[in-house]
Amino acid sequence: MDLLYAPVFLPAFLITLLEMTEVVALVFALSAGGPQLRTAIYGALSGVALVAVIALVAGAALERLPPSYLLGPSAIVLAGFGVFLFRGTLRSYRRARAAKSGAAGAAPAPHPVVQFGAGFSVGAVEATEAVIVLLALAAPGYGVTVIVAALTAGAILVVLAWALHGQIRKIKVPLLRAGATALLFTFSIFWAGEALHVSWPEDDLFLLPLFVLVAILVWVAIRVADRPAVRVETKS
Repeated sequence: MDLLYAPVFLPAFLITLLEMTEVVALVFALSAGGPQLRTAIYGALSGVALVAVIALVAGAALERLPPSYLLGPSAIVLAGFGVFLFRGTLRSYRRARAAKSGAAGAAPAPHPVVQFGAGFSVGAVEATEAVIVLLALAAPGYGVTVIVAALTAGAILVVLAWALHGQIRKIKVPLLRAGATALLFTFSIFWAGEALHVSWPEDDLFLLPLFVLVAILVWVAIRVADRPAVRVETKS
């Protein structure tokens, strides 16, 4: 395997950016930017660190297995998480449409112990979601690429969070989630084909037209599912 595999770098980068942005946004929401923000941050970092250690151990175990054995399971995991992410993408489009109606006020910050626990839960849950995809991407032999992508996304997010503070939520836009959804489905199809010994035209270059096709299908599915229901009134 190549040291860095560019086609895997992008989805690993996007997934890490999306899930860790969720952590930052929720931590800010939990503390409302108040003096207990640091407590929630420490909790979130602890949750992410715990999941990261477990992921490194699991990843090291996967590296010992032949990559060809992991293509099929990885394709299934990516397809399953693609469905999960598609549902989240659809919700983000609906929230963006409904945001014009106004937002609720912030609630008072709870006790520091509760802040830490809430931050820990947010960090652990969102990191677990990211790790599921990252392990599936790394399993066929792209561990180094996935680690570099995840660290790059994390470093960029830390800088943006420091610079933008409460504006960090603007990073997680519906279009970015839709692109990540399309990437997951693209690799799921591609690796499922390789597991079944399908000979893709032009090998890895086939990922480009495949992604375009999947992205179109995802966009159409979002538009259809996000279409407001039309009420039919009947005369009495």
